Order: sequence, then C-alpha cells, then structure tokens
Amino acid sequence: MIEVEWWEFEDLETMAGEVAGDIGFIIEKAIETNGKAELALPGGQTPQPILEKLATRDFDWSKVRVFPTNERIVEAGSEYSNFEMLERILGPTGAMVEPILDHDQQWSTKEAGQSADARLAGFSWPVDLVWLGIGADGSTASIFPAQMDAAIDTPKTRRAVGVTPDPMPEEAPVDRVTMTRPALLDTHTMIVTLAGAEKKQLLEKAIADGPLSNVPIGRVLAEAMIPIDIYWSART
Repeated sequence: MIEVEWWEFEDLETMAGEVAGDIGFIIEKAIETNGKAELALPGGQTPQPILEKLATRDFDWSKVRVFPTNERIVEAGSEYSNFEMLERILGPTGAMVEPILDHDQQWSTKEAGQSADARLAGFSWPVDLVWLGIGADGSTASIFPAQMDAAIDTPKTRRAVGVTPDPMPEEAPVDRVTMTRPALLDTHTMIVTLAGAEKKQLLEKAIADGPLSNVPIGRVLAEAMIPIDIYWSART
C-alpha cells in the first residue's frame, strides 16, 4: 500500500494556513536547490483560500512557475477557466502563471489535449509539487470515473489528454484537458486536499482498494512512489 500521512483540521481556514505554509516551504526549498520552483495546482473552490494565503508570503515570486493540473476548454477570460483563477490570485505576486491551453484557439477536445501535452513538455520534470483535489465522485484533476482509461492507461510520455465528461458536471458543463496519471505522478512532492466526511470516507476506501479502485483518485494514488500528504477539513 502507498505511504500516506493524514493531517486533520476542524475548519477550512485553519487548514488553509497550514497547507499554504507547507507549500511555501516546498517553494523555498526548490528555489534554494534549483533556482526555481514549478508547481501543478488544482482548480475548484477548496484551493482558493489556500492560494490566497500563499499569495501573501514573501518569496522571490519571479522564480515560481505554476500551471493548472487541468483546464476547461473555454474562451479566454471565462469564469470556468482554472488558469484565470490562478492568474487572479497568484498573478499579482509576480509568479509566472502558465496556461496549458491557448484559449484564443477553437479546439476540438482531441486537439486541445494534444496542444496541452506539447505545452507540458516545456516544464522541468519531475516538477516540485503536484497538488490534487477530489470530487464527490472520486474524480481528480479532470479525470472522471466514466472516462478513466484515456488518462489512466496511457503511455508514460503522454502528459495531457482531452476529456468529455459524461455526465457533465453541473458546475462547469464543458469539455476539458487534464494531466494524465504518469504526469501527475512525475513530481517530487504530492499533496491532496479535501473537506467533509463523505469525501474522507471515499478517499480512505479508494486508497484501501489501491489498483482495484473504481474511482480516479484511487487509481492515480495507487501508483505513487513517493509519500503523500493528505490535508482534510472536517467542515466544508
């Protein structure tokens, strides 16, 4: 079984401060060691207060390069864009916020995946951090239960694929691109953040099921070769 360590908090605000502090340490160590830090960051609601606290920390942000683990295939400036969220919060710090998709182009889902794959080749692998979230259905990044094969069982050289969720998530009913399992695992450090009892139970079962898990987060983590820190808030 994989090596995991759980960090449990009563509320999201407390968790946000702790996670931001730990990510800050990862950034500082990477800059000290390699002169730069590269991080793959999630979209969604839970990461935002963490990112906001992280943005208040005093680094040489010009040496920090971040990009989303997954992106929605939408027009530039869309409220659905994970890049736009990262740019809004971290852009003012001076960090290099990199899109994995050219939102000015009209992409098919397959073309978007190919383009994102090419863009991801421009980062230094393994990256310093991959940060994952988890959906109520066990999805992670934009790897969904009904479409796991394309992103899970893929050549190790493939870093991104296009995905059409089925069913479409109500909060963002659009096609996406997502990092593949090999890309998500190609990192020095991996963390997972989540909130609420139901997601905790889901993740515990997914980890216990390992390679036989029927949800994406379980199938991704089952192949991890490094310890994983899991941050959980009891309250959502």
